[in-house]
Amino acid sequence: MAQRCILVTGASSGIGAATARALAGPGTALALHARGNREGAEQTAQEVRGRGAEAVVLLADLREAGAPERLVERAAGALGGLDVLVSNAGFADRTPVAELTDEAFARSQDTILWALFRLARAAGPLLAAGRAPRLVAVSSFVAHNFRTDSTVFPASATAKAGVEALVKALALEWAPAVTVNAVVPGYTRKDAGAHAALDARAWEAVIARIPMHRLGEPEDVARAIAFLASEGAGYITGQCLHVDGGVVV
Repeated sequence: MAQRCILVTGASSGIGAATARALAGPGTALALHARGNREGAEQTAQEVRGRGAEAVVLLADLREAGAPERLVERAAGALGGLDVLVSNAGFADRTPVAELTDEAFARSQDTILWALFRLARAAGPLLAAGRAPRLVAVSSFVAHNFRTDSTVFPASATAKAGVEALVKALALEWAPAVTVNAVVPGYTRKDAGAHAALDARAWEAVIARIPMHRLGEPEDVARAIAFLASEGAGYITGQCLHVDGGVVV
């Protein structure tokens, strides 16, 4: 039986895939979630197994009623328990408020905030019974970035701000049994061919505003998640760790 049983949502690419790789090693077993990109998730699983971990791929649309709860149940059943939940699945929407439909706004909330709430509610008892249990949620700098010289993401920002508030509430409710934290990525490089919210010219302007003068890499964020998920982070809870090159200071 694995020493750490881990569920990572949105693990088919980007930060989720990098997180799975960062957490993988002998003695770990990972459930790798994807909404529909089985090929990407299977590639991540192959990389994870190459690092000595066990891996299973689980598909689910977290917007569907009951899907987050079923995902947690399937992951725990496949792994033999649950010690770590990394809630990463999400997307960016920069549609201005005046153009946002109710359906588009709800899609961000369902995929990001409601999914975390439902995953956490289902996973709580399992985590409390786990070994050095951790919940790490992935927020975003867009919940803190409201400037006239940069793009604002109203629907995404609302959902991610809710994620950070929920993390703090859960940290209090679940202490001292389970730690709950968030990482807050800044502008982060996408996988080749992946959808990007900004075009090439906009990305150049973005880099000029980042104090570190580069985009973040998925691995930059993944290392922070891996630390917060580790047994060594047992006295850190209710925190939002910015990994953004200084965009939010």
